[in-house]
Amino acid sequence: MNDVRLILKEGTLTALLSGEIDHHNARGIREAIDETAGKTKPKELILDFSRVQFMDSSGVGLIMGRYRLMQVLGGAVTIANLPPKVEKVVSMAGLDKLVKFEKGVVYRETDE
Repeated sequence: MNDVRLILKEGTLTALLSGEIDHHNARGIREAIDETAGKTKPKELILDFSRVQFMDSSGVGLIMGRYRLMQVLGGAVTIANLPPKVEKVVSMAGLDKLVKFEKGVVYRETDE
């Protein structure tokens, strides 16, 4: 499964998402993020969508679930670099009222 790459740095867990997020692969992405977040208890979870070409309602569920998880952990969720088509889906779901949005931020993959 290569749809998500997780980077933990200074209390922030960044999930670099890629490809398509639909009901076929959302579960694997969800499990990878939840497992790592459960172990590391980050203060912030950044979901970087810069490499996502397509997302359906499964992606909305993915975001909502991570939002709830981070509430339990006492942290926050930031959604970064949403492509216009994906942003439309996210805004229609009202997620822009729950999580912080960032644009143009580059999260580097590091081998730490």
